[in-house]
Amino acid sequence: MNIQWYPGHMAKTRRQMEKDLREVDAVIELADARIVRSSRNPDLMALRGDKPALLVLGRADLADPDCTARWRAANPDSIECNLIKSGAGKIIVPAVRKLLADKLQKYAERSQGGRALRLMVTGVPNVGKSTLINALSGKKAARAEDRPGVTRERRWFPVGDGLVLMDTPGMLWPKFDDPETGLHLAFTGAVRDEILDAETLCMHLCECLRDRAPEALRARYGVTPEGTGLEIMEAIARRRGFLVSGGECDYERTARCVLDELRAGKMGRISLEGPEPC
Repeated sequence: MNIQWYPGHMAKTRRQMEKDLREVDAVIELADARIVRSSRNPDLMALRGDKPALLVLGRADLADPDCTARWRAANPDSIECNLIKSGAGKIIVPAVRKLLADKLQKYAERSQGGRALRLMVTGVPNVGKSTLINALSGKKAARAEDRPGVTRERRWFPVGDGLVLMDTPGMLWPKFDDPETGLHLAFTGAVRDEILDAETLCMHLCECLRDRAPEALRARYGVTPEGTGLEIMEAIARRRGFLVSGGECDYERTARCVLDELRAGKMGRISLEGPEPC
């Protein structure tokens, strides 16, 4: 599947981020726990260099807990978090202070113990950066919506606990080494739905679920997780009664239903990729 990412806009974001990194003490990199590998922009990782970074696996409540545990074992400087629930700050703030313990010690030795830590929040579009900031501040300081491209420019947010966060626009990269990366990002909503063919995307998703989480298809839709993506879509359409005149399947309605229910966690806790090589 060929997905266009608007590379010109991303190049501008990248240049600005290079400048902004000089102003921060550390980076909070937010990834989607369901697609950790696909939601980590290699350009962002290269840009930050040796800048301390905390990897936050967001939407962990939607991911398979065993798979998330394996991701955390593979990434020692990582935490998992449900950013929508209260108490996210009790997980993230101590992790940040542990990451920057040496810097905090130096501030204390220089009688600068009250100096705020400046952190850049990064991640792909629609991964939940604004939600993370709101979770730490305890209020709706940053605009958060369930669609990509809401944050357009960098903004600073004092969130208490001696932290100041910089929200940044979501940044994708122009070329994927693994074609599954683009699909996984599209499945979870990191790409605007209007630039994709929903029916084709859903066929790919049905095949991914057939291989990764067949029990979800069986439990949610009562279908046998076998055959091609199109055959699975047809079975779902008939089970749900998504039909048009003549008894033909309404594939557009079926596609929107399946995509929306995956993103809302209605199929259960599903991880579409693990840290192990495929």
